[in-house]
Amino acid sequence: MTIDYDLVIIGGTLAGRYAALLAIQQKATVALVESQINYGFIQHQVFSEIAHSLDQLNDLAVWGINAAQPQTSWPEAKLYGDRIFAHLQEQNSAANLAALGVDVIFGNGQFQPSPHLAFTVNQRLLRGRTYLLATGSVRGVPEIAGLQTTSYLTLSNIWRSLQGTNLPQNWVIIGGVPQSIEVAQTLARLGCHVTLAVKSASILPYGDPEIVHLLQAQLEVAGVRVLTNKPVIQVKVIEDQKWVQAGDKAIATDEILVATHQEPNVEFLNLADVGVKRRQRGLVVNDKLQTTNHRIYACGDVIGGDNFANVAHDEAKIAVENALFFPRRRVNYTCIPWSINSYPRLAQIGFTEAQAKRQFNTDEILVIRQYYKSLTAAQIRDETTGICKLIVLRNGEILGASILGQEASELINLIALAMAEKIPVQKLANLSPIYPSFSEIIENTAREWSQQKLNSNHLLQDFLEGFFHFRRNWNL
Repeated sequence: MTIDYDLVIIGGTLAGRYAALLAIQQKATVALVESQINYGFIQHQVFSEIAHSLDQLNDLAVWGINAAQPQTSWPEAKLYGDRIFAHLQEQNSAANLAALGVDVIFGNGQFQPSPHLAFTVNQRLLRGRTYLLATGSVRGVPEIAGLQTTSYLTLSNIWRSLQGTNLPQNWVIIGGVPQSIEVAQTLARLGCHVTLAVKSASILPYGDPEIVHLLQAQLEVAGVRVLTNKPVIQVKVIEDQKWVQAGDKAIATDEILVATHQEPNVEFLNLADVGVKRRQRGLVVNDKLQTTNHRIYACGDVIGGDNFANVAHDEAKIAVENALFFPRRRVNYTCIPWSINSYPRLAQIGFTEAQAKRQFNTDEILVIRQYYKSLTAAQIRDETTGICKLIVLRNGEILGASILGQEASELINLIALAMAEKIPVQKLANLSPIYPSFSEIIENTAREWSQQKLNSNHLLQDFLEGFFHFRRNWNL
């Protein structure tokens, strides 16, 4: 069999393009097959930042500070966002990859199992030594009575669809995924009335409950009506008005955003015939990111999980290295942080408090916290809402962290480095960060470990002294 490429990437995501860049830097011959790339993640980030900036201008006006035109209209905000988005698209363009030597092919294709494994697209037969699936995911449509006959938006098309001069004023968002939280708060900050309906007891079930509770409170402060334990069971249109039945609540709305579970975007790739197995939420892969066909790898949300770009990029690094050389690197999600572009930001890594107590002896776990209100930088910038929470062992090993507050997505990277390099928490207490800065929250929280350990040692010492005193008296 003649091999045309070292690696054939079936993409349509930023992770696919990132993988192509990594492979070409390794002097590999690379083909990248794309249908239509989804930039939804970047659009969410852009409009979230615009909404936050507008909200800050409005705050200045409330305080009596002269802010130029704080009530910016939606068309102006969208025009500004589109300019940023266009610039980012150009930076991540397929043309740049092609100039570096990647064979970029636009079109839809499928795997061919015989006579040799290959991928066909546009009547071309692409034969690779290995293959990488980075096609992303599509949102599944929940089984809700009346939804199929009612118009609704999804996370992938919401910002492209809003082309009018005015935003719809009333929204119901169905589903508790990180992006639905981001969009709910963004729309509320743009002046919309938003209801977020989730069927679980938490808006983010796998987050630290203490931190998620604080985040939910901030959503409500921003104007989002949060309904937990309220599965949407019916959608109707009555006299040109959309109605959503969430639990025992009937809600009139202008727009519906469906942000529920996702499914792998592999519908027409003919994976079954080449031995690639899938589950409902993603492809089956091992810890080296090989599918059930050892020559086909996968990365990103096509293998399941939430759509976090940094997680997909880390998977792409490992998959490309294993595909091009020898499959020895294993993915370790424990040391990969994730973040939600909420306000304040939420970032998390490793174990939550509950997870750590299930995994380890409770007596070995120390939970240490510091609040943003103790920071000079937070007071200067009026960003005092926030908490840093570390989960550590008594020997100083960091098991996890959750941060809610300004710069959380930057601060979590420092903790991720400490966890990856096995740096104990006591070392973070010696950071000496720039003053004033939000980085002080890491140093202050780490110092709490020494204090808690000292207090627990005193308690142990008091117990032992009492015990031996009792024994002496008993022996007398």
